[in-house]
Amino acid sequence: MAGGGSALRLIQRRFISTSLAAQFSNAEITHMRNELFIKEKERQLSLYPRIEKIEVKHTGKTDPGAVFLMNKGLSTPYNCAMHLSEWYCKRAVLAVVDGVAWDMYRPLTKSCEIQFLTFKDEDPEEVNKAYWRSCAMLLGCVLESGFKDEYMVKLLRAPEVPVISGAFCYDLVLDNRLDNWKPTEGNLHSFTKDVLKLIHKDHPFEPLEVDAKVALEMFQHNKYKSNLVEEKASQNPKGTVKVYRCGDFVDLSDGPHIPRTSFCFQYEVTAAHNVTENVPELVRRFQGLSLPRHLMAHHTAWRRLLKRAQKLITEEAFAGSIEAKT
Repeated sequence: MAGGGSALRLIQRRFISTSLAAQFSNAEITHMRNELFIKEKERQLSLYPRIEKIEVKHTGKTDPGAVFLMNKGLSTPYNCAMHLSEWYCKRAVLAVVDGVAWDMYRPLTKSCEIQFLTFKDEDPEEVNKAYWRSCAMLLGCVLESGFKDEYMVKLLRAPEVPVISGAFCYDLVLDNRLDNWKPTEGNLHSFTKDVLKLIHKDHPFEPLEVDAKVALEMFQHNKYKSNLVEEKASQNPKGTVKVYRCGDFVDLSDGPHIPRTSFCFQYEVTAAHNVTENVPELVRRFQGLSLPRHLMAHHTAWRRLLKRAQKLITEEAFAGSIEAKT
């Protein structure tokens, strides 16, 4: 009976989630989610009423051995980079904290060793993955806000595909009244313009680790995200999940992400395909291509890359390469 009760509660929550979504516009849902993110971030900051100091030792190639006295739970790798030089502030994409890839704006919680990663490193794998992940999040942002409020948009997930796939992507379900709609070049260009505006605004990617209960409240209007929260929380001994905010858009993501939207330069939404997923609705996979400002491509090469990025990207096609590196 306990298992049956649990299943019933899950069904009830999904029904309520669907009903709630119908009561609010996409913009209202984005606003509510953003307010919950702000509230939770302020709550977590209040857990450090007294400033505690930690020692952070830099182990990079330049200035190795430099030690910074930082504030526990408040200082971030970016704050450490400020103690090194402007070059680190502008070029560092990720930090490595005690061997773990770390967001530049994720607070440090204990004394540790740190180094910084850039796009020009000999092995840019972690940086490339973070960049692709962040570009996909920007795509999700403009897709959620890019339709008239009368049409409900439900983001599913951003499939983890490697840079060698040729495109990043985001899956979503649109209002069933749009099932016969086929995006035109003009539609894709409109989404591209919306992303370029976000890039110009130089928004940070703000990380936050939250309890599953908080995440479920954030994504109560999206049954697919709610299911993903439960799945991720069940795999974490702490029962927490990671969310990120960019502007007023909040999304579920394991991260890490690049520091700011301005790290992107060339960016284009290239295609939309119908894909088969284990859901009853029609799933669209929107795809895009981007290069960072540190690695810009000549327009001829860019056009070739764009053509490749229009082809349907599937996770199965690159599963081997991903597993080999994990």
